[in-house]
Amino acid sequence: MGKLLADITPLRESPAFRRLWLGSAVSNLGGQLTLVAVSLEVYRLTQDSLYVGLLSIFALVPLVLGGLLGGSIADAHGRRKVALLATSVLWLTTAVLALQAWLGVGNVWLLYILVAVQSGAQAINQPARSAIIPMLVRTELLPAANALSMISFGLSMTAGPLLAGVLVAWVGFGWTYTLDVVSFVFAFWALLKLPPMPPGKEAHRAGLRSVVGGFRFLGTRPNLRMTFIIDLVAMIFAQPRALMPAIGAVMIGGGEATVGILLASVAVGAFLAGLFSGPLGGIRRQGVAVVWSVMGWGASFAGFGLVVVLAGRSGADGVTLWLLPAALCCALAGISDSVSAVFRTTILQAATPDHLRGRLQGVFIVVVAGGPRIGDVLAGGGTKLLSEGWVLLLGGLLCIAVAWAAARWQSGFLKYDARNPVP
Repeated sequence: MGKLLADITPLRESPAFRRLWLGSAVSNLGGQLTLVAVSLEVYRLTQDSLYVGLLSIFALVPLVLGGLLGGSIADAHGRRKVALLATSVLWLTTAVLALQAWLGVGNVWLLYILVAVQSGAQAINQPARSAIIPMLVRTELLPAANALSMISFGLSMTAGPLLAGVLVAWVGFGWTYTLDVVSFVFAFWALLKLPPMPPGKEAHRAGLRSVVGGFRFLGTRPNLRMTFIIDLVAMIFAQPRALMPAIGAVMIGGGEATVGILLASVAVGAFLAGLFSGPLGGIRRQGVAVVWSVMGWGASFAGFGLVVVLAGRSGADGVTLWLLPAALCCALAGISDSVSAVFRTTILQAATPDHLRGRLQGVFIVVVAGGPRIGDVLAGGGTKLLSEGWVLLLGGLLCIAVAWAAARWQSGFLKYDARNPVP
């Protein structure tokens, strides 16, 4: 059992990483409280799901711009300083959210603006934090460190939405936002305790030219490039999020509660993958592991699609037993996605020169944010021709096929060895 459980050596060896991990875990949970509370507050103000959906649009553009420029800024000015400034902006916007809730302002446009600012700050913060980790732990411990991050991510994604719903119902929006404001104490504590991290001698001035330089580097490094391509394949071809409401309404049944259970199942899978990630540290052929994990993601959602096809429209009169195999498929997808994320992040951290880590982490943020939204559009559009179950089933099978074809096209990725991290 000891060999199966997550390797906590990075937490033991590096006090700085331990503080950063703990601070991120607490602040991520607080961030989930705010994310869910904002959507609930927008719906309470408007009574219209369209306005809730617009939150994603207001968040997307700052996320893309902040991700690209944020990586450049982190490489030019030092990761600790950039993370501190971005975290300060996140804290201030959360404090304003709490203040407007306490005062009962009730202005949906103010919420949109605050969400946009938060999204941009988060896009700058995340590349800086990710680029810090290789400076705190040994290269061979990067898979273990990233797996530990998956544990905290899975916990926050599972507990955060559930806790947010309870808090909003019991104590209101003001206290829910305020708890997130308080959670930032841990994030600031972790960052302030880090050693100074000035930019290296090869650092370039932040800006568009620096961003372009990062893309040029990426264009000449097939293994790094493949980590982005393979993730886009998974997120574009096997993305069930846009189909969940219909599946919960008339196929599996249970409505919004079923959608919440299925999405939580994905997060539970990610948590379990991190908890039992001990064997991942011994895997050297990390490119192969990524490809098989993405194919596992596709297979899981193909199985989910098959469950939905077999369920038909039996859920129109209430929740059915089809929820159990559907939730299992979602949990397996979460496991696959977590393993893929651990190794994609590890390859990116280990094979990228330090002076470029921020910029490539910024591209990573854009891919992670943009890929699922493209997948949502394709999946939703596919329902004009096929039922939701068939869209999921065929999309999962297509994900498997395209992932394998991409791996054969970039065959060097299958030979990637952690002992010799060639970009």
